[in-house]
Order: sequence, then C-alpha cells, then structure tokens
Amino acid sequence: MSSEPADQLLIALAQLNPIVGDIVGNLAKAREARGQAAAQGAELIVFSELFVSGYPPEDLVLKPAFQRACREAVEALAAETADGGPAVLIGAPWLDGGKLYNAVLLLEEGRVAATRYKVDLPNYGPFDEKRVFVPGPMPGPIAFRGVRLGVPICEDIWQQDVIECLAETGAELLIIPNGSPYRRTVYDERMNVAVARVVESGLPLAYVNQMGGQDELVFDGGSFVLNADRSLAIQMPNFQERIRITRWERWADGWRCEEGARAPLITDDEADYAACVLGLRDYVEKNRFPGVVLGLSGGIDSAICAAMAVDALGPERVHCVMLPYHYTSNESLSDAAAVAEALGVRYDIMPIAEGVEALERTLAPMFTGRARDVTEENLQSRVRGTLLMSLSNKFGAMVVTTGNKSEMSTGYATLYGDMNGGYNPIKDLYKTQVFRLCALRNRWKPAHALGPDGPVMPENIITKPPTAELRENQKDQDSLPPYEVLDAILERLVERELPVAEIVAEGFEAALVARVERMLNIAEYKRRQAAPGVKVTTRNFGRDRRYPITNRFREMA
Repeated sequence: MSSEPADQLLIALAQLNPIVGDIVGNLAKAREARGQAAAQGAELIVFSELFVSGYPPEDLVLKPAFQRACREAVEALAAETADGGPAVLIGAPWLDGGKLYNAVLLLEEGRVAATRYKVDLPNYGPFDEKRVFVPGPMPGPIAFRGVRLGVPICEDIWQQDVIECLAETGAELLIIPNGSPYRRTVYDERMNVAVARVVESGLPLAYVNQMGGQDELVFDGGSFVLNADRSLAIQMPNFQERIRITRWERWADGWRCEEGARAPLITDDEADYAACVLGLRDYVEKNRFPGVVLGLSGGIDSAICAAMAVDALGPERVHCVMLPYHYTSNESLSDAAAVAEALGVRYDIMPIAEGVEALERTLAPMFTGRARDVTEENLQSRVRGTLLMSLSNKFGAMVVTTGNKSEMSTGYATLYGDMNGGYNPIKDLYKTQVFRLCALRNRWKPAHALGPDGPVMPENIITKPPTAELRENQKDQDSLPPYEVLDAILERLVERELPVAEIVAEGFEAALVARVERMLNIAEYKRRQAAPGVKVTTRNFGRDRRYPITNRFREMA
C-alpha cells in the first residue's frame, strides 16, 4: 500500500446485530458485511464494540477457551484481508501479556496491523467491565493509508482525557466503536457528549453503535457522523441493521465527511415500544424458541404484550390463552377475544375452575377455621401459571409474562403465578406508560413490525378500570393508589432515588409516600425471582438497581 497521505477515504459503518457467544455466526456476519462494503468501494469497514464475541459477554469472556476462539476468529478474518479488499476495524476481547482487554483491532494486508484497548471501563448501571477487563493505556492514533485514525472505544469518549490524548498525538479523525444500550434519554446524552468531544478536539467523529437485543439490554444503533464544525453529516436509523458507506475528503482544515442520508430517529414512547419489540424478538430468536404463549386476560397489560409479540414474531408464532374463573367478566372475555382476532393469533379458552377447586379441597383440612383471603386469590394465578408453563413444556413456546413496572415495584404480582415466564417485554414500563403505548399502537407500529396495521385492541381495554379479577368487583385501586399518583412517586423513588422527605415536599401525602416506599422495599424478593425483561428507563430492576433482599432501612418522611 502507498504511504502517501490519502485525500479521500470511503469508510463503511456496520450497524449490525451480533449474538453473544456465537463467534462463528458473528464472523460470518462480518465477512458478509465486508463483502457488501467491498462491492461499494469501501477501503475500511468499522464494526461495533466487541463484535466478535458479542456485547456484553459478561463472565463468559473469562473462559480461556472463549478467549482463544475469539482470537482465532480475528486472525482468520485478518488473513482474508490479504485479498486487497477493505481493511477491517473490529472489536474483540484480546489477551495481551496475560491481561485481558476490551480491544479494537485493525485488520489489513492479511494481518492484525494494530490494536487499541479501552481505557475507561464502565462499572455502573448495566455495565460491569472492571470485573472482567484490564484498562488499557492511553492510546495514540492508528496509521491507516496515510491517515491517523483515533479509535476510542465507547465509554472512552464520555470523559475528555482519551480524546485529548488522541488529538495531541496527531489523530485526524475519530472512529468510535460502541455498545451503547437504549434508554429513553440516550439520544440527547450521546449527541451532547459527541459534540463536546468534537468541540474540544476540533476533529470529526464517526459513532458506530451495535443494534439488537441481548437479554435485558437493547442496543438501538442510531450511528452517526459529526463533522468538525458539529454539523450532522450522517444519521443512521435506530432499531434497524444497516451498512452505510461514508465518503471522507481531506480539506485544508482537516477531514470532512460528505453529507449523506440523515434518517429520522424514533423517540419517546415510539422508541420505547420499538425497544420492547426488538428485545422480545431477539430473546426468542437468539434462544431458539419456536414462538411464545401468553395468558390473554382481557386487560391492558396482556393486550400490549400480545401486540408486541405479534409485531416481533408474526401472528403464526403467538398463542394466546384465556384462562377464565368465576370472577372473569363477560367484558374481559369479549375484550380478549377482540384482541386475539385483531392480531390474528391462535386463541384458546381454558377454564381454571376445576383446577382451583381441586387445590382448595386439598388445602381445606389445613385451612380449617381460617377465613378466605389473598391465599385463595393467589391459587387462581398459580393455576394459570402452571397451565401456561405446561403448554410451554409440551410445545416448546416460551411463556411471555406480563407484569408492568408499577406491579414489580409494589409486589402486586403472584410468585409462581402471573410472574411465571421466560421474558417480560413490559417489565420496565410503568402502568401509565402501558396505557399510552396501547393508544400509540392503535395508530402506529414500528418499521418492519410483523403485526397488522391499524387498531389492534379495543378502546374499552384502554378506558376501563384495571382489575386482576381475583374476587368480586375487584379493582386495582382497592389495593393501590391511582396509577397516576403511584407512578409519579415510584419514578422519584426508583429512577431518581429522591429522599422521602423531598417527595413529600413536592406535594405528595406523607403517609402515602411512606407506604409506597415500604411496598417497594419489601417486594425485592419477588423482583429477584422475576423473568428478565427489556430495559427502557435509566434504572431498571436487575442490572441497574441491585438492592439487598434482607434490608431493614426505612426512610422517615
């Protein structure tokens, strides 16, 4: 290759969906993408953070056999670059001198031409990289065909030190491989950080993000390019795989990316809905379930989960089951049937009275002299959970569980009953947002969703008072505050960790805030046993918020 400085450079940005642990599959995906980039004349193709292993690999990356397999895949791909096609910038775990790094590697002319290691290892929220990786040294730029590329990795741009070092050592443009998961506020946060680094360094920046679901995390893509004047040259879509060719030219004042397509990003409730669909789809697909089964109660939570499942997988892979008991209203029966019909799914009715009454007869000798209470109510939920799990065992479909974040917060859910299941797409959505998303889905659906256009759930499901229907004339607000009030308190307790006194000072009733905080604390044992589910907020139950089960601390208002 010529050592003369290039005046033009075609760089392909690969916003793709790897699978953690599928090294062979990820390598095949990288090869296919490189072939597409070559056909469009690209000189370099850039993949996201730890693409070879999938991200985040968690403790899997500590296995020596896994480390070796990743290295062998990188070396195999490197050898293929001797064909004169595009060079490759790809992320992989990399063992060097007995230390394991989160690395990005330049593959060119048949070899691993350069390595750079992540410096700033995140150790908050969903990230635990200090557990498995060693921080790298401050990096200098990589020389590539006469251009000095700065290649900070993801978190390395969230503080100014790494970019400052790259700028001072002669980097001419920044290429940033990312594994940045979705949360509702993420777009403004990413752009603000990227603009700050561009302003400080005076360098243009290409931000390449992963796309796809990995357990509770959803990576939304949304890759972009900023020029040194902070103008947005390229914006790739979110929640979609894409390979985009970017054309760069050297000007007197530095490198500049030619303006190209700027896809509109979906945001707010639409982005949350798309994230839930993508997270569910990839959990089912990547774990090789043939489809899903869920209880369709005629209520709003199961209705939105059914819609998400159909949008994710198509109606032929979704099985909805109504499991009525004495307290199930005709209104619920008709609403559930209407949802199933609108979505085009298989719909069965399995009455549970015989099973519930058999359990009550079995327990009667032990319960002699005691009044009926929530114990008998929970039998209904547990029979339903057992039946759904039995369908799953027999036919292989995964049970979708349907509890929202308000219920998960307050313990308004039954262990081994309605909490049964493999995955929960609305686990991180408060009840008030579930209502909004139901109304949203009746007028909109994400690109590439497999469900029908138009309304998919009756207006009655959105407008009727929520109820678990475990006793006569039961309503959720018999046991819980109105959801508008409850969710406002929970958002302050969970997302913002505000002190109880400060929440009361905002105008909430002191006794109510104390009651909600108590429910939140004592339900930790239930949340610890809940199915995984899509993360959309800044603090989900699981990776973001790790509270002890045994915990006597209580705040005073």
